[in-house]
Amino acid sequence: MVDDAGRARRWRLLLGDAADGCAPRLAGADAAVDAALAALYDVPDASAGTRGRRSAGLGGSAPRVARWLGDIRTYFPSSVVQVMQRDAVERLDLTRLLLEPELLGAVQPDVNLVGTLLSLSRVLPERTKETARQVVAEVVRQIEARVADRTTSAVTGALDRAARTHRPRLPDVDWNATIRANLTHYLPEHRTVVPERLVGHGRRQQVVAKEVVLEIDQSGSMAESVVYASVFGAVLAKMRTLKTTLIAFDTEVVDLTDSLTDPVDVLFGVQLGGGTDINRAIAYGQERITRPADTLFFLISDLFEGGVRDEMVKRMAAMKSAGVQVIVLLALSDSGAPAFDRENAAALAALGIPAFACTPDAFPDLLALAMTGGDVGAWAQREIAAAGEPHR
Repeated sequence: MVDDAGRARRWRLLLGDAADGCAPRLAGADAAVDAALAALYDVPDASAGTRGRRSAGLGGSAPRVARWLGDIRTYFPSSVVQVMQRDAVERLDLTRLLLEPELLGAVQPDVNLVGTLLSLSRVLPERTKETARQVVAEVVRQIEARVADRTTSAVTGALDRAARTHRPRLPDVDWNATIRANLTHYLPEHRTVVPERLVGHGRRQQVVAKEVVLEIDQSGSMAESVVYASVFGAVLAKMRTLKTTLIAFDTEVVDLTDSLTDPVDVLFGVQLGGGTDINRAIAYGQERITRPADTLFFLISDLFEGGVRDEMVKRMAAMKSAGVQVIVLLALSDSGAPAFDRENAAALAALGIPAFACTPDAFPDLLALAMTGGDVGAWAQREIAAAGEPHR
């Protein structure tokens, strides 16, 4: 339970100067917290001609901003710091200050900050580039720690299940699975199971078992998805049983496959912003596919097409008819429901191509299901029902 004093404190922190006269003044650590909030949210609202409402306003010098970034990391948890940093960048003129290495060194690295840095990559001065790479590398490291082991385990297990055989060599027999499959042939008098069929895995091949094509829309709205997809691409590229292709596109197409050994290089090869020509990107991706029946094609895009829409739909239909498993991810991020082109999503759904948003934590399971030929559409519906994400 929050007592009256606690409620008054919360309202004072929420309202700032507007609470003067109806809430007590703050002191000590609370006063420092209020000052950090005021630096970002307390200024005159020029458009409305009022003041006292927490809106937006932080001074312009890099040293002052750097001190403020240190303060909020002292007084607020990491999740709140990330929100406040995003507010400071989006609502204030701090993009210019992110070109300063001193300021970048004070910022808490997160996915949204990486997206901002990638959008600025073409104008980063030389003295800032190394600091920017360190920020991006730290976020990549965090994401890899979060998803790499689960992704590798899920994909390896899926490929093993796909290789299961009912005529295994003796060393390859899965005895637990064999016993379960033959329990109806249990002989009580002999207290044993007589197996009518053996279950096991084929010998693990060193050749490529599946091809995975990741096509990433690098329009500005897809920044978070670009970061996650690049890291997943780098993780998959380390697996010898997969052939992984990573393609980024706007109105141009950039093949980043050769950079997959270093996801930081991949991300700095992305140029966020600009228009979108999905049809052109799909045409390029089609040419990279050598074994359609063993290929997973992920289009990570909000489907806002600036190219030839009808041709884009025809290409997707052709890939599906050729045996490629085609999946559209409207977002690969933690940010919730994205804006997307519902008409294009509906056209793809009519072809049997699912289009839905996916979180990074759910992506390994999606990969495993797709590799074993599972019903991705039904899986997506269950995920959507649980998370409230959009689907077509």
